[in-house]
Amino acid sequence: MAETRLRVTWTRSASGKPRRQQETVRSLGLRKLNQTVELPDTPAVRGMILAVRHLVKVSLTTGAEHRQNGLQDAPKEA
Repeated sequence: MAETRLRVTWTRSASGKPRRQQETVRSLGLRKLNQTVELPDTPAVRGMILAVRHLVKVSLTTGAEHRQNGLQDAPKEA
């Protein structure tokens, strides 16, 4: 069965929001407004999305759709 992933799009500016919310948006791999990334569907990622749900749009996708559309994963930090 294909891995479930979350497609997260940054839709509203984090300017003027608490610093913690700004950092959460960055931690999700979002760098520019209207950017979309696909992330694994894990409790940690869902918790981050919940914290900034008013700033992002989320949809479910599968790993097969991810590869077919050529979207990038969020950058992995060292």
